[in-house]
Amino acid sequence: MTKTRTAVVLLGVLALATTACGGSGSGSGAGDGTPVDGKTFSLGVGSDPGSLDPHMTVLSVAIQVDRFLYDSLLNVDGDGKPVAGLAAKWEASTTTASFTLRPGLTCADGSPLTAADVAANLNFIGDPANKSPIAGLYVAPGTKATADAAAGTITVTSGKPDAFLARNIGGVPIACAKGLADRKLLAKGDSGTGMFTVSESVPNDHYTFTRRKDYTWGPGDWKAEPGLPDKVVVRVIPNTTTATNLLLSGELSAAQINGPDRQRLEARKLFHGDFTAPMGEVFYNQATGRPGQDEAVRRALTQALDLPQLGKVLTSGAGKPSKGMITNEPKVCPGDTVTGNLPAHDPAAAAAALDAAGWKAGPDGVRAKGGKKLALTVLYGTQLGPTMAPTAELVQQTWKSLGADVTLKAVDSPGLSQALFGTGEWEVSLGPVGFSLPSQLVPFVSGPAAPDGTNFAHISNPGYDQGAQQAASKAGDASCADWTAAETALVKRVDAVPYFDSVVPTYASGAKFEISQGSVTPASIRMYAK
Repeated sequence: MTKTRTAVVLLGVLALATTACGGSGSGSGAGDGTPVDGKTFSLGVGSDPGSLDPHMTVLSVAIQVDRFLYDSLLNVDGDGKPVAGLAAKWEASTTTASFTLRPGLTCADGSPLTAADVAANLNFIGDPANKSPIAGLYVAPGTKATADAAAGTITVTSGKPDAFLARNIGGVPIACAKGLADRKLLAKGDSGTGMFTVSESVPNDHYTFTRRKDYTWGPGDWKAEPGLPDKVVVRVIPNTTTATNLLLSGELSAAQINGPDRQRLEARKLFHGDFTAPMGEVFYNQATGRPGQDEAVRRALTQALDLPQLGKVLTSGAGKPSKGMITNEPKVCPGDTVTGNLPAHDPAAAAAALDAAGWKAGPDGVRAKGGKKLALTVLYGTQLGPTMAPTAELVQQTWKSLGADVTLKAVDSPGLSQALFGTGEWEVSLGPVGFSLPSQLVPFVSGPAAPDGTNFAHISNPGYDQGAQQAASKAGDASCADWTAAETALVKRVDAVPYFDSVVPTYASGAKFEISQGSVTPASIRMYAK
C-alpha cells in the first residue's frame, strides 16, 4: 500500500505539513481479520476543521478531513518516493515541471477533471493577490501553470527555484472547476477529486462523507479492495478521554490519542498507526514592540526552561529530544540541527541576561524596561491533548519565577490560526509546526510577516535566508547540506526552539489503515467485523 500526498501539518496551528511516510501499524482489534464491505468508518478529531477549502487552510485537522475529499497529482510511497496520483507521469527540474494526467479522472459531480482545471488550481495559489496560506509551501508565489487539453498535460514554471518542485507541486490538493469558480463550495468540501463526497456537515459536531463508486484511481497502483468503508463520519470530540471511551466501546473506528489515556488503549492491544511529530516547539513573536524581538530576551527565556523536563510532561515520558524541525520519516535530509545549538538550562544566567538587556525587576517582582512590563501571552493548542495544559503551566511557573508576567491562553486549531496569522496578539506560541520537506518551512520562518504572509513569528534571519536560497537551486539530495545549515541558523538564533518529539498513535477499533502526513490515509482503510 502506498502512502498519499506530501503535505504539511501544523499540529498546533497550521496543519502545515505533516506528510509522514512513517506510518507503522501494530496491535490487534480487527476481529477475525476478514475485511467487511458496507461499513462506516468513524474518525474522532480534536477540533472543528473550519473551512475545508484546501487552498486556504494549513490546519492539520482540516488537512485530515480534506484528504477524503481532494486528491493530489502525486503521492508518496513507504520509502518516501513519489508515485502516481492524479498524474500518471511527471518530470521536473528546480524551475519547471510537467505532469500528465491519468485518463478518466472525474470530479465529485461526475464531470471530467481537465488539465486546465489542474492548472487553474496552481495559478490560484501562485497568485499573491489570492493570499493562499499554502503559497510558498507547495507553490512559490509567481508560479505559472499552462495546460494542453489534448495531451492532458500541465506545464509549471516555478516562481522561484525549488529543490523539491515535483513533490511540492504534486502535493497540492486539486479541486474541480465548479469549486474554483465559487470557493464557498470548497469551504464546504464540495467539488472534490477524492474518494469521498460530502453528504452532511454539522460544524463542531460531525461531517459525513459517502464513497464515490466511480473512483478508480488512487496512490500508485492502488485498486479498490474489500473492506473499504462506504461512509466516513468525522466526529469533533475535543476531550481525549471521551474519544478513548468511544474507541473502547466501538463507537469510534479511529482517533489520535495523546497523554495518559493511551495506557488504557495499549492494555486492550488496539491496532494503531504511528507518526513522529514535533510536539515540543516554542516560537517568540518578533514583531516590532514585542519582547521577543530582542534575541537576548528569546535566549534568556529559553535558557530558563528545563526543556527535557517540559518534554517529559508534554509526552507523558514517551517522547525524545528533537533533532530537527522536519520529523517525517523517511527524512529527505537526515541531520541534527538542534543538539548543542540551543542555550543550556541555566536560570541564573537567564536572569543575569535579562538584567543586562535592561529588563529590571520592580517592587512586585515583575521585570520592566522603559516603563513597559515583561508581559507574555502564551498560546497553547487544546487539540494536542491533555498534556498541553500542564506543560504550559510549567512554562508559566518558570517564567514567573524569572520575573515575567505570564498569561496562558488555551485555543483550539482555528483560534490558534487566527492569533498567529490574523490578530498577532501573542508573545509566545507553544503550537508546534510539522513539515515533510525542508522547503515547506520557508514561508513560515521568512518572507512577508503575518497577516500579509505566513511568517507568523516575524522572523528575519539572514543566515537562514541565505542557506534556503542556496538549497533551492539544487535538486533533491544535493540541497540537504544547505537546508541543514539554514535550519541550524534558526535554532542558534532562537528563532525556533524545537525541543521534543513524540510518536503519536492513531488507535483503531474494527479497522486498520496507514498513516501519512500525520493523518489517516483514506485509500488504506480496511473495515472488519467486531
